[in-house]
Amino acid sequence: MRQPRVIAEIIGGILLGPSVMGRIPGFSDAIFPKAASPNLSLVANLGLVLFLFLVGLEVDLRLLLSNWRIALSVGAAGMALPFGLGCGIAYGLYHQFRTDAGLVHIEFGTYMLFVGVAMAITAFPVLCRILTELKLLQTQVGIVTLSAGVGNDVVGWILLALCVALVNAGSGITALYILLTCVGYILFLVYAIRPAFLYTLRRTGSLHNGPTQSVVALTILMTLASAFFTQIIGVHAIFGGFLIGLICPHDGGFAIKLTEKIEDIVAVFFLPLYFALSGLSTDIGLLNDGITWGYVFGVIATAFVGKFVGGTLAARLCKLVWRESFTIGVMMSCKGLVELIVLVSVPLEEIPYLKG
Repeated sequence: MRQPRVIAEIIGGILLGPSVMGRIPGFSDAIFPKAASPNLSLVANLGLVLFLFLVGLEVDLRLLLSNWRIALSVGAAGMALPFGLGCGIAYGLYHQFRTDAGLVHIEFGTYMLFVGVAMAITAFPVLCRILTELKLLQTQVGIVTLSAGVGNDVVGWILLALCVALVNAGSGITALYILLTCVGYILFLVYAIRPAFLYTLRRTGSLHNGPTQSVVALTILMTLASAFFTQIIGVHAIFGGFLIGLICPHDGGFAIKLTEKIEDIVAVFFLPLYFALSGLSTDIGLLNDGITWGYVFGVIATAFVGKFVGGTLAARLCKLVWRESFTIGVMMSCKGLVELIVLVSVPLEEIPYLKG
C-alpha cells in the first residue's frame, strides 16, 4: 500500500493490545505481562532516543540555517492555528464531560491550555520516521518540516510545563526556567562539547578514517547523557539525543560512517518495539457512545485541518510552490506518539475528562 512501515507497526500494536487481541481471555497476561512492561518501555525509549540521534546526525546544519525563515513561519502558523481551534473544542469537551463520576475539578483555563497544546504539537518521532523512510531528510521540504517540528515541540513542552505548574497550584515561572535552561544547554553543547568532541575525533583519526569502537561508545554515552539531562529539565529525552546528532560533524564522511555502524540495530529491533508499544496502550473499547465518538472525530478533524492549513499557507506565503506547500502541510499534521507522551507527562487524575 506504499505506506511507511511505522503505520504498520502502530496498527500492529493496536491489534495486539486491549482493542482486539487483548479481549481474548489470558492473552495479554501471557504475551505482555504487566511485570514486563517497565522493561519493554525502557528498551523502547532507548531505541527512540538513538533513532532521534540518527535523525540529527543526518541533518546538515548548513541546510537548516539556510531555511530558517520558512521553518519559523511554518512552525508559528502550524502551531497558532491548531492551538486556537483546540481551545475552541476544549469548551465543548469541558462542559460535556465535567460531570462524569470520579473526576477532580479543574479550572477551564488550565484545561483549555492543555488541550490546545495537545492539538498544536507535532508527533516529532513519527515525522522523523516518515521523512527518513521517504528519503526526504536532505530535501528542502524535509529540512523545513523537521525544523518547524522541532520548534513546535520545544514550545509545546514549555507550555506543557506551564500547564503542569498551574494544575499543581504553582506559578508560570517553571516554563521560563525550562526555556532558559534549554537555551543555556544548547549554547553549552555548541561552544563547549562540540569543540572538545571535534578535538577528540582529530586525535583518534576518526574524523577521516571512520569512528573507532571507543568513539562510537563515547558518542552513544554523550547521547544518553544528553537525553537524561533534557528529561530532567522538563523537555522530553528525545530532544537530547537529537541535539547530540546535530553537533556531530559531517566532515570526512564521519556522520555517514557512524550511521552505518548503529542504524540497523535501531531500525530493526529498538524502534518497531516503541511504536508497537504505543499501540498496545490504546484501548478503542473505551469509546463506547455516540457523543464520545463525535468528539473523537471532531478532535481529529480539528488537529488535521489546523496543522494542514497553517503549514500549507505559511509555506506558500514563503514562495514555495503549491506541491511543496501541501506536502509540508500534510507532514506537519503527524499526530500520535508525542500526544501520548503529553498525556503521560501530566498526572491523569489531575486532568479530568482525559482519563480514557
